[in-house]
Amino acid sequence: MKQATAALVFGLSLGWALSVTAQESSPGRYTMQKSETGFARLDTETGEVDLCQEKNGELVCRMAADERAAFERELDLLTRRVEALEKAVGRGAAASKPDLPTDEEIDRTMSIMERVMRKFMGIVKEFDDKGKSPAEEGGQVPDRT
Repeated sequence: MKQATAALVFGLSLGWALSVTAQESSPGRYTMQKSETGFARLDTETGEVDLCQEKNGELVCRMAADERAAFERELDLLTRRVEALEKAVGRGAAASKPDLPTDEEIDRTMSIMERVMRKFMGIVKEFDDKGKSPAEEGGQVPDRT
């Protein structure tokens, strides 16, 4: 009985120790480092760096200069794309109508379809003629005994 109690106590203490070390090793999403002008905040999930300063008892953070420049470039690119799309939509109202075929194109298409149908109907008639009995064709029926 004493051995079972000792094993239980040992197991619980081992589990508690492992949970404490696991909690201590995860620092959280952000890490802060002291710098000359304030703090640098690193987002461990995205890798973004923000520069933070203490103003009026509050910590105010802004994007780092290189990230800010990349952000501005992307914003300018997207703004130009939106403007170009809006212009295209504005002048594309009349251009969005589908081009209808000319009378010449319709006549040519109809003549092709007519030839296809005539050939198809000829093939159907040939198969129909092959399946008829001699009596249906007007010929003499042989005597059956």
